[in-house]
Amino acid sequence: MAAEAARSAPADRAPVVTPAAGPGGAYKVVIVGTGFSGLGMAIALKKAGTHDFVILEKAGEVGGTWRENTYPGCACDIMSLLYSYSFEPKADWSRMFPEQRELLEYIKHCVDKYDLAQHIRFGAEVTGAEYEDGTGTWRMTVAGPGAEPGEVVRGRALAAGMGPLHLPSVPDLPGLASFEGTTFHSAEWDHSYDLRGKRVAVIGTGASAIQFVPRIATRVRSLTVFQRTPPWIMPKPDRRVTGVERALFNRVPGVQRGYRNGIYLLQESFVLGFKNPRLIKAAGNIAAWHLRRQVPDPALRRKLTPDYTMGCKRTLVSSDYYPALMRPNVELTTEGIAEVRERSIVTRDGREHEVDAIIFGTGFHVTDAMEDARITGRGGLKIQDAWKDGVEAHLGVTVAGFPNLFLLLGPNSGLGHNSMIFIIEAQVRYVTQCLRMLDAVGAERISVRRTSQDRFNEWVQRTSQGAVWVAGGCTSWYLDRDGVNRAAWPASTINYWLRTRRIDPADFELATRRAAKPQMEKHAQRTT
Repeated sequence: MAAEAARSAPADRAPVVTPAAGPGGAYKVVIVGTGFSGLGMAIALKKAGTHDFVILEKAGEVGGTWRENTYPGCACDIMSLLYSYSFEPKADWSRMFPEQRELLEYIKHCVDKYDLAQHIRFGAEVTGAEYEDGTGTWRMTVAGPGAEPGEVVRGRALAAGMGPLHLPSVPDLPGLASFEGTTFHSAEWDHSYDLRGKRVAVIGTGASAIQFVPRIATRVRSLTVFQRTPPWIMPKPDRRVTGVERALFNRVPGVQRGYRNGIYLLQESFVLGFKNPRLIKAAGNIAAWHLRRQVPDPALRRKLTPDYTMGCKRTLVSSDYYPALMRPNVELTTEGIAEVRERSIVTRDGREHEVDAIIFGTGFHVTDAMEDARITGRGGLKIQDAWKDGVEAHLGVTVAGFPNLFLLLGPNSGLGHNSMIFIIEAQVRYVTQCLRMLDAVGAERISVRRTSQDRFNEWVQRTSQGAVWVAGGCTSWYLDRDGVNRAAWPASTINYWLRTRRIDPADFELATRRAAKPQMEKHAQRTT
């Protein structure tokens, strides 16, 4: 019960550790975010014997994307045995594909087991981060119900674990501000709004929409789904995990690991199709069969048939989305939205669709997520200036000119075929090695060399040429406004694991520690 209170209580009552240097001093590491990335980093620090760290969380509870997304049907599209930490297996998953509530409980379990609650500052949003050459520390301004007015938190190193999918994207539709009904994004679901008997519009047909559309279709009076581009959808082989399987996981060593490895290899095999037209075509044939089997209406089937190569956008999995579109109270429209009026949406064919509510399933800002971030590196270098020609980082983790800054799930470390937790664990291990090297040589800062970063990103773009997400004939969140891959890892996850398994000291510049003491600033004193 104490751990439950610590992780969920208001930040002004949470027992958060103070820096080893004392109140107002610098933590060894400041982590931002309590999703899989931030908590994975925290667990790795504890395992390495480092306890001088704090986790800053803007919300009042842990969980990251699995806290924020609570829409009906919210679930992971990677199997549960793989979408979990490799060092913390869960033998009692209820389903092959975990739903949001079970994932959130798993995350809370990890907080409890690894005693992380004492390190978490809830209600403390980082509003700016600046590296100070004079002190060799990151100076972070924080705001929110868990922060003092004007409070500053310092850290020798900063690990940013906010994740790439945390800023909802809402299209700028003409007349949207005039709509008199209810509107919300799927990542900000309004559970107080009763959908029963309502005329509802869903804009977007991405990974979230194909999960919540089947759940709300049975409750609403009418549902109009506005589709811009149809997704490729594969059957979802979901089922309950059997009692026999759970018993084997618990009692027979190696069985659960074998399941996990088998799922990993199956998912990893999809990477072979990135540049192999024959394999892509074979997978596309399965998706086309799935569509034919579930949608007998040829007119509707034509609307749902993609005109781009499979894999250009993230391939989705669902076995109940197509049947939901076949319901008599559900309509799929592909004409495009011309404008929004007080109580309706008008499509480009002039038809007016009367609606009481609009739900946006339009995804997130990814390649432009950091446009408004207040992050300043050495010599006053702003992150926007460093990325004026496009977002990039060395191995998706370190950025030239920003010492001791480590991005978790940064540029070009996203996946369209496998579990992101595999990438998170590889990056956390890499960051831990960087911190260990800092300590080993008594250095103040570690910074990736510009030449190393440029060489790596030249490889990324060279490898991306001809890949399906670049040459597949679509636009997706993998690409920036110029059509350059800034989000997706262009090779196998095995390749990433090998590249991050051991750091190459030649990729970094190290600066020795200065004798000057860090400047003491206003800091809310907190005790363990």
